[in-house]
Amino acid sequence: MIFAARKMIICWLFAIISSALYIYICFTYNLYVETILQVFYLIMGFVGWALWNQKEIKLTQASEVQDDINRWTANQHLLNIVLSLIVAIVLGYLFKNYTDQVNPYVDAFTTTFSLAATYMVTKKVLENWLYWIVIDAVSIYLYSERGLYLSAVLFGIFTILAVIGFVSWKRKYERQLK
Repeated sequence: MIFAARKMIICWLFAIISSALYIYICFTYNLYVETILQVFYLIMGFVGWALWNQKEIKLTQASEVQDDINRWTANQHLLNIVLSLIVAIVLGYLFKNYTDQVNPYVDAFTTTFSLAATYMVTKKVLENWLYWIVIDAVSIYLYSERGLYLSAVLFGIFTILAVIGFVSWKRKYERQLK
């Protein structure tokens, strides 16, 4: 998150590595929806790397380095939240009734909103950090419930880093408006 907050492309390498590790951890602890999320993160790590690398090449060729942080409209956020909630409820129901998933609705919530927030990061949408603050705070509970206390602490750190990321990107966004 530190590298993402500074808009450094290496953030995607760390995303790839951590996602691979968490695929194993989440599956082992019966957090199946979270496992699916980690597979998505792994894929998005490669996508984010490619998208950010493509933009860096274009900016280097143009000899102009700009911040290209975007903002979504209220309607885009509303649509995102409603769709994410619907998917979370459906996933929660399915995993509650057809698997031995632990905390299926909480896991589905963090997963669906993480999918949306990750997409927002690849598009450099400022508000992605606000989503992460909520997601990471809820993840602290989810991991604590499974006895994964080090992961809960890690998500506590992620929550703090998301606040820092938001402040940093907001300043950069305001500078690019001038």
